[in-house]
Amino acid sequence: MAVRPFVPWPDKRLRSPAAEVGQITEDHRAIWDDMIDTMEAMPGLGLAAPQIGVMLRLAVVDASDERGRPIRMADPEIVSRSAERNTYPEGSPNLPGVTAKVSRPATVTVAFTDHMGLRVRQEFVGLWATSVQHQIDHLAGRMYFDNLSKVKRDMLLKKARKVR
Repeated sequence: MAVRPFVPWPDKRLRSPAAEVGQITEDHRAIWDDMIDTMEAMPGLGLAAPQIGVMLRLAVVDASDERGRPIRMADPEIVSRSAERNTYPEGSPNLPGVTAKVSRPATVTVAFTDHMGLRVRQEFVGLWATSVQHQIDHLAGRMYFDNLSKVKRDMLLKKARKVR
C-alpha cells in the first residue's frame, strides 16, 4: 500500500472517460488499497482512479464521521437520484487551492461491483451522495467545476492558475 501522486490539472487524463473494470482481480484490490492510503493522506472523502493516473472505473469513498469505513467501487452507475438537492463545497487535489459550492441530488442509488466482485446496489445520502457523485464524474472525465455556470467556472480556473 502506498500514497500515490495526483495527476495535475489540466492533464488530459482528467478529461478522459476511464475504462470498464469488469472482473475484480488482486491488482484492482491493490489499486483500491493505494487509493485509500492516498485519500486518507489528503485527507479527503473520496478518490477516483483517474485522479492518480489509473484509467480504470475504480473509486473509493469514505464520508463517515469516524473514518476507516471506505467503500470500494468498480464500474459504478447511478440508477436513481432524488429531486431534493444538497449543496456542499467541493474541491480536488488535482486542482489544489480552490473550491466551489456544488448542488447535487441529496440521495442517489448506485449499482457497482464491490471488493468481493459482487454487483450490488446501495443508497447514499447527504455528504456520502455528494462524494459518490463527485467520483463518478471523475470516472466520466468530468470535474466538479463542470457543474458550475460558465462565469463561476472561469473565475475558479483563473483563481487556480494564480494559486499555482
